[in-house]
Amino acid sequence: MTATTEARAGEPITARSSRWHAWALVAICVAAGALYVWAIGAGQVGNPYYAAAAKSMTTSFTDFLFGSFDPAGVVTVDKPPMSLWPQAVAVWIFGFHGWVVLLPQVVEGVAAVFLLHRTVRLWADEEVALLAALIFALTPITVAINRDNNPDTLLVLLLVAAAYAFTRSVQATESRPRTKWLLWCAFFIGCGFLTKMLQAWIVVPGFALAYLVGTSAPVKRRILDLLAAGGVLVVSSFWWVALHAWWPGSKPYVGGSTDGGAWDLIIGYNGLGRVFGGSGNRGGGGQPAEMEFAGPRGGAMFGGEPGITRMFDSSVGGQISWLLPLCLLVLVTVAVAGVLRWRRGIPGDPAERAGWFMWGSWLLVTAAVFSFAQGIFHPYYTTMLAPPVAAISAAGLAMFWRARSFVRFLLPLSVAITAAWAIVVVSRDTSFHGWTRWAVLGVAAVAIAVLLAGLRRTGVVAALVAVLLTPAVWSAATAATDGSGGVMPAAGPSEPGGGFEIFANGQPPAGVRGGRQPMQGGPPGGGRGELTDEQKRILSYAKENSGGAEITLAVAGPAQMASPFIMGSDEVVIGMGGFSGSDNAPSVGQLQAWLTEGRLKFVLGGEMGGRGPGGRGDNGRQEWIAAHCSTVDPSAYGGGSAQLLECRA
Repeated sequence: MTATTEARAGEPITARSSRWHAWALVAICVAAGALYVWAIGAGQVGNPYYAAAAKSMTTSFTDFLFGSFDPAGVVTVDKPPMSLWPQAVAVWIFGFHGWVVLLPQVVEGVAAVFLLHRTVRLWADEEVALLAALIFALTPITVAINRDNNPDTLLVLLLVAAAYAFTRSVQATESRPRTKWLLWCAFFIGCGFLTKMLQAWIVVPGFALAYLVGTSAPVKRRILDLLAAGGVLVVSSFWWVALHAWWPGSKPYVGGSTDGGAWDLIIGYNGLGRVFGGSGNRGGGGQPAEMEFAGPRGGAMFGGEPGITRMFDSSVGGQISWLLPLCLLVLVTVAVAGVLRWRRGIPGDPAERAGWFMWGSWLLVTAAVFSFAQGIFHPYYTTMLAPPVAAISAAGLAMFWRARSFVRFLLPLSVAITAAWAIVVVSRDTSFHGWTRWAVLGVAAVAIAVLLAGLRRTGVVAALVAVLLTPAVWSAATAATDGSGGVMPAAGPSEPGGGFEIFANGQPPAGVRGGRQPMQGGPPGGGRGELTDEQKRILSYAKENSGGAEITLAVAGPAQMASPFIMGSDEVVIGMGGFSGSDNAPSVGQLQAWLTEGRLKFVLGGEMGGRGPGGRGDNGRQEWIAAHCSTVDPSAYGGGSAQLLECRA
């Protein structure tokens, strides 16, 4: 008993129903767009690190190609550049502004909702597809991340595109289109790799297994198709890595690496380090004491402690877990039904089976990797779970509702389980729309009673309200805020001191929990792409007294300190050391050459040598600054707490 085989036989698709379906999809996409776009023009720029890079990438082709953080092309961001390319193009066309940086994310988010509908419609039917699109659009963490400029929005779109191509492949009856669509699937996953590296590859084993069990091709052809797809995956994933390695001219140092190359970033900080943690992999199962990252709902570990319950804990639960119990019930039911059919010798639909394998493996494998990852893990990564959660939930609810046997009792059970879990999550902080506990309880009770009474159509409407009410409220509340999540987008209640914080010595100020230790460079006014008055005075002084130096200002310390200067001016400002201040870019030799050639004269801050992943220091830059630079009298630029230094050869 499945979402496709139980479709209402004998009900032809009329022109009227087709128009209704089309308008329903339009309404869902419009609603999604409204959630994602609301108030993004209020001045926020999302993650300043990526926003600054999007602006810098418009200064030269090389900076654009490799994703340079600064306009001088010194160091890239610590991710591949694909997610930044649309943002940089938008900045190039419209100029730098918060809405310009964030609008591509909105478009990508709505496109993902639309494409998920088309994918599920191929696998199941129109009603299931519409419900899946609605669930996806109302996922709280998806709303939060699509209002921000982190790479995950594009990653999800590309993976949904891969699922669409995969579904077309397994449903093809001829060899050529079957292979063609599988190769497109591999290509889209490869593009996902160039968006967020190995995270995109989490779905690969499940997709491969689903193709083996779900296509009608001979076994030999299946294996050959998968080998060809593997070749496409490798090429589409690594062409940029090879291009950076073999680039004949000057190129930026790859941020987050130890040797300036992309391969080191893949297998280290953004690869094995994320899964296994530890200083050896530079992913930070235990962050070095010299630099601690603190985000909302998670402390130094970001998303709580690794373990089987991580997807349900206080850090992550409100982001994605609302329908996870329902998904698990659906998958268990489908697995049991499949085993029973197999034992009875009843043939199944291979394409339908492939869909269950694809969506189920995507959900389970990704959730397992995220749950047990020992390195850096952010709750917003879980937006990658939203497409399979939506597809499985929608197909499962339809399957339970359309069932005629005892399976129909699983629908009221699903409502009860989902409502109970929603009440648990909301009860963790009742100050944030705590009223939904009682609303969900009441609607769920009505839905269960009506379903058990046999009023199926009325009951399913009440059931959907009970299942989606709380995530919808959390999503709407997230969209109603006039700011973005910045570095740590999240839905739900905010916590004092939440956000992205860097402590110079690994500890917040005495007596302050979740506080923020002041850093060189003045107050971080760049959350909206603007400079503070002090930062403006510093930059103006450096420009007027630089003697025509190519680099107006070099900022010593983590990239967040340089971001406001890059976003808020058209001067050539660089950050020293990439994201955490620990990359060997610029090197001491490069600094010396710049100073000798008259290309650099002023440095901001001489006391923030960072300690990045693996405990790496600042590669000797602080010693060089101490030897070659002297403090400028603050009265020369109007005073302030920042430390501006003038360097002499």
